[in-house]
Amino acid sequence: MDTTLSSSAFQPAYLRLVETGELEQRVQTAYARLARCELCAVRCRANRLEDKRGGCRTGLLARVSSYGPHFGEERPLVGRHGSGTVFFAGCNLRCQYCQNWEISQSEAGGETQVEELAAIFLDLQAEGCHNINLVSPSHVVPQILAALLAAARAGLRLPLVYNTGGYDSVDTLRLLDGVIDIYMPDMKYSSPQIGRRYSKVISYPAVNQAAVREMYRQVGNLQIDERGIAQRGLLVRHLVLPNHIAGTQQVAAFLANEISPDVAVNIMDQYRPEFQAHLYPSLNRRLTHEEYIEALQAARQAGLKKVNALL
Repeated sequence: MDTTLSSSAFQPAYLRLVETGELEQRVQTAYARLARCELCAVRCRANRLEDKRGGCRTGLLARVSSYGPHFGEERPLVGRHGSGTVFFAGCNLRCQYCQNWEISQSEAGGETQVEELAAIFLDLQAEGCHNINLVSPSHVVPQILAALLAAARAGLRLPLVYNTGGYDSVDTLRLLDGVIDIYMPDMKYSSPQIGRRYSKVISYPAVNQAAVREMYRQVGNLQIDERGIAQRGLLVRHLVLPNHIAGTQQVAAFLANEISPDVAVNIMDQYRPEFQAHLYPSLNRRLTHEEYIEALQAARQAGLKKVNALL
C-alpha cells in the first residue's frame, strides 16, 4: 500500500463533480436506468421506477437495514472513530452461506427517501467516522448518487467506500468514476459453476474480474494517510471456503498478473456455515487452520505482496 496522501490535503473525489454539475447529470442517468433495471450484472430488467421488484427485492427506494460507526472492518477503514457503515437490505447475490442473510435475503430494512439517506451520511460524519462505507450498494447506485449530491451540498467531506459482493456491472461502475474513493469488492470464486451453485448467479468470475479491472483503473492501489487511514484505492476481500471451493490460487493469480502485485488483499478466515449451508455438504463445516494457511501461501506464491497487510 502507498502512504502518499496527507489527511489535511485530501478532498474526496466527488466534490469536483458537484462543483461542475456532473454529479447531477449522473444522478439523472442512473435513475433512467431503473426503468429497465440493468444496474447490476443480474440485469433483471424490472421497471423499478414503477416500484417493481427485481432479484434484489428493491423497488424505487433504497432499503436501509442499519447504519452507524463500525469497528469490525479493516484497520485503515476503522481508525480510531470507526467506519461509517450503511447496510443496504437486499442483495444481487444469493450466497447460500451468507452470514448476513437476514439483511441480504429478506424484506428487512426500511424504505429510505433520498433526503433521509443524505441525512444518514451527514450523521455519520458528525459522529467522527473516517468514511462512508456503503455495504451492498450495487442495486441502489442511483439512490446513493442522489443522496450524495444532497449531502455534499450540505457539507459532506468524507471518502466513500464501495463495499460490494463483486457482481457489478462495468457500465454502472463507470457512473461512479470520480465518485468513489475506495473500492472494496469481494472476489468470491474462480469457477463459474461454483458461483452458480453457491451464489445463484451466472459467470461470476468473468463479471467479477471485469468489475475489479474497472475499479482498479479508477482508483489504483490503496493509499493511506499519515494517520494510517485509507483515503483512496482498491482493497480486495477473498473469503476462504472449505474444501478449496473458492479457488484462492486462481483468484490470487488473476490479481497478481492482471491487476497489480501491490494490490491490497485481505484473505479472510471467518467462514462459518450459515443460512442454507447445511444443504451443501462441502460447505457444512468451518474452515480448518490448515486450509487457511494453504490459502495464504497460495496468495503469496502467486506474487501478491500485500496479503493481509491491513489487519
